[in-house]
Amino acid sequence: MIIDPDDLAVVMEKDPAIVDENDAIKFHTGLQAVSMYRESHQLWLAGEKEKAREINFIAHQLTGCDIHPGATIGKRFFIDHATGVVIGETTIIGDNVSLYQGVTLGGVSFNKGKRHPTIGNHVVIGCNACVLGNINIGNNVRIGAGSVVLKDVPDDCTVVGVPGRVVRRAGVKTYDQDLNHNDLPDPFKEKISELEKQISELKKELAELKKE
Repeated sequence: MIIDPDDLAVVMEKDPAIVDENDAIKFHTGLQAVSMYRESHQLWLAGEKEKAREINFIAHQLTGCDIHPGATIGKRFFIDHATGVVIGETTIIGDNVSLYQGVTLGGVSFNKGKRHPTIGNHVVIGCNACVLGNINIGNNVRIGAGSVVLKDVPDDCTVVGVPGRVVRRAGVKTYDQDLNHNDLPDPFKEKISELEKQISELKKELAELKKE
């Protein structure tokens, strides 16, 4: 397994639990998964698809992360806790992208063509988020934990919820809550609270009318 210096550097920058480079190389499952993917991808491009799939299979067993050798992934790719990460064959990922455990970049079609997402540069995708289909995620996008994204997302946006909803665009809030992976906005809960408030106000008005 050959470690790409850029992949190692980003692990050292983004994972405070790592002791040193030796610790990262031996024990960081995200780095191992990415390194084995890069080896399998080169074999895939060279037409040695069975060997590529063998490495992919071993990587999945060792790390819990399944990155198809046909996926295209840019520089400084970071996976924190590789368990449950799935990246489909026609996925394209830009530079400086970070994924957390349980992320799925999947397809929604059985066609052989482009059926997985295209992810821009400087994107962060929170744990257990799903980005599905042949959609485009712009540069500098943040996707909250547990979100399900089914439509294109422009540059410089923050997305949360099921289905995914833009809550911030180019630094301007489009929703009244920031992205916190442990406290995501719940549009249904917010709507129910709004309706309960309206009902309470109507009850007060009705009571006042009865008094008159």
